[in-house]
Amino acid sequence: MFINWAQNRVNVKIVFHGPGLSGKTTTLEWIYKQIPRDNKGDFVALNTDEDRTLYFDYFQLEFGSIKGFKPCFQLYTVPGQKRYFASRKLILHGADGVVFVADSAPGRLQANVEMLAMLENHLREFGLDPGTFPTVFQLNKRDLVDVIPVETLLHFLNPNGFPYFESVATTGSGVITTFKAMIKLVMADITTKL
Repeated sequence: MFINWAQNRVNVKIVFHGPGLSGKTTTLEWIYKQIPRDNKGDFVALNTDEDRTLYFDYFQLEFGSIKGFKPCFQLYTVPGQKRYFASRKLILHGADGVVFVADSAPGRLQANVEMLAMLENHLREFGLDPGTFPTVFQLNKRDLVDVIPVETLLHFLNPNGFPYFESVATTGSGVITTFKAMIKLVMADITTKL
């Protein structure tokens, strides 16, 4: 959270985290399409030729107020590929909340577990407690055949009982519900700090 006293604004950073190809960019694109033009900035994406996020996807969103301050939400994704370790850590720095986009596809449990462990290590390095840091789980790709059961994903990924929602990012199912839960968590957290 960064407060711009001159403009009476509070900048809030939300990071969409998760393994490669879990649906982070698709989620962010869906959210972007649902927001009226007057309330958002441009969508910036730095992608590779394989259409994977190279560094981040980003856009800015403005609405509501927190204790008289106008919140400006900055939404980022992180690259999921292992070789972008430093980029993920840099993008996560200063985050006020995380949406962990879990891949429900068969055979992706280990990738989810590894990426969550990396996220938690980064949060600890920043002096934050992963058990209390505002987090929402988006269990994506629920439309696939033979998906990882919800109970299994929650057992391995969400022992702290954070809010979670099933989603299909390609159709938008569950995406806005997840996003609203994240906004609610972050705004409640920031309200206690202002």
